[in-house]
Amino acid sequence: MNNFLTEWDKDLKSIPIGPLGVIPMAGCEEMGRKVNSWLLKWNSLQEVQDEEFYTQPGVNRDSFLIKCYCPRFGTGESKGVLKESVRGYDIYIIVDVTAWNKTFKMYGMDVHMSPDDHFADLKRIIGAIGGKAKRINVIMHFLYESRQHRKNSRESLDCAMALQELASLGVSNIITFDAHDPRVQNAIPLDGFENVMPSYQIMKALCRSVKDLRFDKNSMMFISPDEGAMQRNIYYASLLSLDLGMFYKRRDYSTIVNGRNPIVAHEYLGADVEGKDCIVVDDMISSGESVIDLARELKKRKANRIFAACSFAFFTNGTEAFDKAYQDGIISRVISTNLTYLRPEALNSPWFVEADLSKYISYLIATLNHDRSLHSLLSPQDRIRKLIERYRTDQASSGISLV
Repeated sequence: MNNFLTEWDKDLKSIPIGPLGVIPMAGCEEMGRKVNSWLLKWNSLQEVQDEEFYTQPGVNRDSFLIKCYCPRFGTGESKGVLKESVRGYDIYIIVDVTAWNKTFKMYGMDVHMSPDDHFADLKRIIGAIGGKAKRINVIMHFLYESRQHRKNSRESLDCAMALQELASLGVSNIITFDAHDPRVQNAIPLDGFENVMPSYQIMKALCRSVKDLRFDKNSMMFISPDEGAMQRNIYYASLLSLDLGMFYKRRDYSTIVNGRNPIVAHEYLGADVEGKDCIVVDDMISSGESVIDLARELKKRKANRIFAACSFAFFTNGTEAFDKAYQDGIISRVISTNLTYLRPEALNSPWFVEADLSKYISYLIATLNHDRSLHSLLSPQDRIRKLIERYRTDQASSGISLV
């Protein structure tokens, strides 16, 4: 048992809000199984003597998973169905609205599920619960419509409307990861909203996959790919006492290609990158064209290795461009979480590193179920510093030359 669990374990020696129930939606089955495994492991370690803890229904279950499904009619319509009672439970629904690998039949054709379909199924399951649960919490990996977080001219404000809809359906807490703009929570100021950053897990995955990193100003920099990602990169650079650079994108606002204004050029601001490893941190990789162009610009400036880190790697145009960039020495690694569906070709690529968030999500669920503060989980500064210290110690003990 690690030190963090030992410190955090005392918070679990209390009566939970209600019996714990976890509902993984379509596309989150594997994440649900991993989360359930961690929760069962920790539950078996508890030595609470308070009889009231054990008299609550559902505490001594062999699984915390609640079975549900959303069958479809031939027209594509659907309904939400629970296979067991959830009366009095503290429910956690895990949903990935970007799991496009899931399909359903409509008019005899296989149709890939869109974010709209996943969000509609989430509401159906909440409807099937029918107010019988003691509390409903939604863990939405990628915040639905988070890229439409602000209103310009005559257009919809989809993310805010979605949050208000979930609140009106009785959802007590919404937990999401690396929201495109967390200020959208202002749409539901009186309801629970947590924006969780997977900073520690991403750094841990990078350190495990690359053993010869040097975390000093002469050898490493963080690079923000645009002004929107500055806060993420400032966090890492400040925490590790490294320099920070930034690109800003010049776009052609006279045309729209695939729903966005095309990028004309990447302009760089910051210290010299020559000979340094560069870590580029952003919330997502969509097609990947932007990050590859940025990596080429860094290589022109004689940067050493380039590592792209993000919370969500969608690879909407496939992985061929990244394969070529890796072969050409443009990008060394892409580090991303398993919070969204990952293409098998990406998982099997030598340049891709997966950061597993299942244990972290289990921490979040167990802590909330026992009505404890999330502060230590949401502020991983100390854990990241200790991670880097252990990394340097392991380098010294293994005799890795860093000259």
